[in-house]
Amino acid sequence: MATDMRLPVIRKPVSLPVSALDRRDLVVPGDVITSDTGFMRGHGTYVDEEKLTASVAGEVQRVDKLICVRPLKTRFNGEVGDVVVGRITEVQQKRWKVETNSRLDSVLLLSSVNLPGGELAEVQSVFSDGALSLHTRSLKYGKVSYANVHNELGQGVLVQLSPSLIKRQKTHFHNLPCGASIILGNNGFVWLYPTPGQQEEEAGGFYTSLEPVTLSDREVISRLRNCLLALAAHKVLLFDTSVLYCYESSLQYQVKDILKPEVMEEIVMLTQQKLLEQEG
Repeated sequence: MATDMRLPVIRKPVSLPVSALDRRDLVVPGDVITSDTGFMRGHGTYVDEEKLTASVAGEVQRVDKLICVRPLKTRFNGEVGDVVVGRITEVQQKRWKVETNSRLDSVLLLSSVNLPGGELAEVQSVFSDGALSLHTRSLKYGKVSYANVHNELGQGVLVQLSPSLIKRQKTHFHNLPCGASIILGNNGFVWLYPTPGQQEEEAGGFYTSLEPVTLSDREVISRLRNCLLALAAHKVLLFDTSVLYCYESSLQYQVKDILKPEVMEEIVMLTQQKLLEQEG
């Protein structure tokens, strides 16, 4: 019987700055955030002996006098303008219910749809109970999607990750130089698909490609998918640069080997080193 044996390798040491090691904005339940009584208590906090204390593990966020803790692992709490990738779960007469990784199903009214789109949407408003109202009326949501309302996902891959790992940026649509495109939904759903041709991009509006995906494109998408899982396993923020650096660092390995623990750690360490060099 064949046995998969792997020998240890010498890894390049990664020197993290002191600021990265001493993260005072990260807390665990029970940590005292401040003893100043002038601050207001927000989500993820409680008052114990006149001290503001964290009730969840996460990142401390301050807005004026309001202090809250954003959990590191939680369901998606949408805000107006967030780009989300969703899955249609129920079709009703005047609206669709969409799974967006939030506590409640989101609502997509047919009057807010740029037919025949519907896979990719933007948060239009938030109801009082926390449910999200979506819309896809902008043509950009139809132009980049490779799936139609019948949930034909054969032309791409959906990766479900934690929303806290998605870095907020001005744009969440990226055409990577490796030949694939990525949509980083704020809700933690990431859509990978082959980069469309120039003629299709200039056409505008929604289009559905039913052409067979080449073997090389499928290998690129599979590699990107495994890179996303590797970065998420090591709690690295996901944005276009980190994904691209991870992809480049993984080229020395086969796609199937990327998710091996030691290979995953090696690739992520190289990615972090490149990100630090870029910042420095």
